[in-house]
Amino acid sequence: MSYSQDRLDKLVEKNRVHRDVYTNPEVFELEMERLWGRAWIYVGHESQVKQAGEFITTTIGTEPVVLSRDKSGQVHVLYNRCGHKGAKVAAQKCGKTSMFRCPYHGWSYHLDGKLNVVPHACGYDDTDFDMEDPQFSMQPVARMASHRGFVFASLAADGPNLKTFLGATIATIDNMCDRSPVGEVEVVGSSLPYMHDSNWKMFIENLNDAVHPMVAHASVGHSTRKVVDRLPEGAPTPREAEIISPFGGSYEFFDSLGCRTMPYGHSFMGGKGSIHSSYSEIPGYMESMVASYGQEKVDEILSQNRHNTTVYPSFTLKDAVQVARVCRPIAVDKTLVESWHFRLVGAPEEMLHRTITYSRLINSPASMVGPDDWDCYERMQDSLRSESAHWVDMRRFIGQEKSEGDVTVSPGTSDQASRNQYKAWNEYMTGEVS
Repeated sequence: MSYSQDRLDKLVEKNRVHRDVYTNPEVFELEMERLWGRAWIYVGHESQVKQAGEFITTTIGTEPVVLSRDKSGQVHVLYNRCGHKGAKVAAQKCGKTSMFRCPYHGWSYHLDGKLNVVPHACGYDDTDFDMEDPQFSMQPVARMASHRGFVFASLAADGPNLKTFLGATIATIDNMCDRSPVGEVEVVGSSLPYMHDSNWKMFIENLNDAVHPMVAHASVGHSTRKVVDRLPEGAPTPREAEIISPFGGSYEFFDSLGCRTMPYGHSFMGGKGSIHSSYSEIPGYMESMVASYGQEKVDEILSQNRHNTTVYPSFTLKDAVQVARVCRPIAVDKTLVESWHFRLVGAPEEMLHRTITYSRLINSPASMVGPDDWDCYERMQDSLRSESAHWVDMRRFIGQEKSEGDVTVSPGTSDQASRNQYKAWNEYMTGEVS
């Protein structure tokens, strides 16, 4: 790499970052190696591979991988690469099979990745070829771990374990599962994909940027409130309006939610309140929850409302609406964002309908909110090439953070979430992350 370590060290300062972090292809390749190649990256949910032989394909950074379940029920994360000539073995997004078979020369593999059959094997007689040699298998990633069915993997053999890495964000995963009367969630259907012509960090930074909603989403927020104001007296507020209205909230509203950051670049807004706090009740849900947990425990579970818990660098989760969005970098200026929808097992089906309605209104390429963000990302990616300035500012409320153990608290419209991400980014990129 011609991008020297000395230059790399100068890209992140206390209150600003250099434009190269978004625009330089060499920096992107280093990110794939040093950040995405070391952090714990969300791969998928165990409910997507419920039965033996089921699998899904995805990526960790730009590395193609397969999540599979073998005949003994064990879950694996494998590099999606044939041990012969390196062809991608599994091409479908998901499926069910008794074994993996390379489409080029027919080498086949067990569901745990171990080499099974080599066609016309006599050609290897009297050579040093050994079918037991791991180099000829679909190799497992260095580490994988699961929490409440959420599967993460790391391409690095060393580093913190998953629980340590997740830190305070683990409570978001727990809360989403606990919102099910039986304590389980499952993925429903395929993802809602949204391709962005921009660097992956623009999406990740935007998640807990609370200064943009009242500007970028002003028109949809204003229009929704006008619709509600015109409703006949006593008429129920449409579910769509409940979902969209908070996106036009005030600076004071978002400041009151607060932003919380933690090690490894993670963050979330809110806690006891969020943009989802005022949703109307769905018939039958509270009754099913109280029957399972008792009223006191239900009150405790539903009192948590976090907004965009971000597990840096790839994963964001909404416990209150059961939506996960996953960032998949493709190139320095191209990113795939996948929205996944979860069913609260044992809850009324109407809960899932609200989850999907939320995504349709907010996350879809044809939604009323997501395209506002995409337009801003594309404008940044295009204009950051300008020679008029080389730095991007992130100093809002700097110096006003308060520590609560491993968690740092700031006003909701602070740039602290971005500063915290770039602190982690710098540590990964310079080899200082523990």
